[in-house]
Amino acid sequence: MNERVEAPAVQVQAAQSPEAPSQGRVLCHVVNRVAILTLDRPHALNALSHEMVLELAEQVERCRGDDKIVALVLRGTGDKGFCAGGDVRALYHASAAPLTDTPSAWQQFFIDEYRLDFALHAFPKPIVALMDGITMGGGMGLSQAATLRIATERSKIAMPETRIGFVPDVGATRFLSVMPVELELYVGLTGATLSGADAVRCRLADACVPGEWLRTFEARLQRMPDTDVERALADVFIPPANITPHANLDAFMPLIVKHFAPRLSVMEMAASLAADLRLDPPRELRTWLQATLDALNAHSPTMLQVTREALLRGRSMTLAECFRMELGIATRAIEEGDFREGVRAHLVDKDRQPRWQPATLAEVRIERERHFLRSPWMSDRHPLAELGALPQRRASKLAA
Repeated sequence: MNERVEAPAVQVQAAQSPEAPSQGRVLCHVVNRVAILTLDRPHALNALSHEMVLELAEQVERCRGDDKIVALVLRGTGDKGFCAGGDVRALYHASAAPLTDTPSAWQQFFIDEYRLDFALHAFPKPIVALMDGITMGGGMGLSQAATLRIATERSKIAMPETRIGFVPDVGATRFLSVMPVELELYVGLTGATLSGADAVRCRLADACVPGEWLRTFEARLQRMPDTDVERALADVFIPPANITPHANLDAFMPLIVKHFAPRLSVMEMAASLAADLRLDPPRELRTWLQATLDALNAHSPTMLQVTREALLRGRSMTLAECFRMELGIATRAIEEGDFREGVRAHLVDKDRQPRWQPATLAEVRIERERHFLRSPWMSDRHPLAELGALPQRRASKLAA
């Protein structure tokens, strides 16, 4: 299980490979009334550039108003990943620009990305997300808006933001709340990588199917009947007598419940893990305990504290409120937090030695945590003030 905690470090780096000429694009074609939107930036594991966010938003809006389109399918080019997140290195370089009274380029990226994610949650037609391969960060923001979320044996699913001094965003403070609170805190704080089977166990995917089955989905779409679209889509993407693989996460659930109880501070979680390690547990459990403790010790202390509180608050907030909260935290993390240092250490200089400020959990004052959670805007001036309630007749998992 230790690799499930440490893997996001590799995946975040992979998503932000050295700058390539292409900023990516979004392809669209229609099969039997179903629009297939493909993220096409394979050299960066389909990481979202600002251009791709705007193009995808335009395509989604076009499909919303087209009566000939009955559903959407979201997928990525290649077999390595659906979407590895946002273009973190581009955001790092953009954040070096002087602050102005108007939204900066990096801030506008988040505003547009969150608006896109919310639009997908409010989309009035069924959406299928193919979470094949790496699906992290911004890729989770897209996929968790879908009415049918399909993982495979190749899926690597995570929200690894605290590792680079950021917060699980794109609606994560709301969509992670479908899990028991202890599991939500474990996934959100450590950035643990989940398999497709784990994702089904965590209610972050609706089915885990063989990757080979998805290669021929367009042929099945061609034969899809006109009636009961949602049922027909399930028949297209989930094979008959599908068997979900065993979820490795199950073996560690008692430990997750114990060490990630919501009453515990992050510092108390770390102390609890360390105490169990001193008891010399069996090898498999010891490996998990050590990897989990190492993750908490390596990530930004400030953002671990802020993320814990944001996740707990998000459980009683609407999706729109969560997006507004996340934008405020993201703004503070980039303007005055650990984001730039985390990206520098892991993705730019790659010395793997971030100099967090402050450096330890014990040094994070409650005033600093509250500051990051306090919105930089008055409510009527918030860039996402227009986000409202989701429609009642929407099958999104968060529509209730």
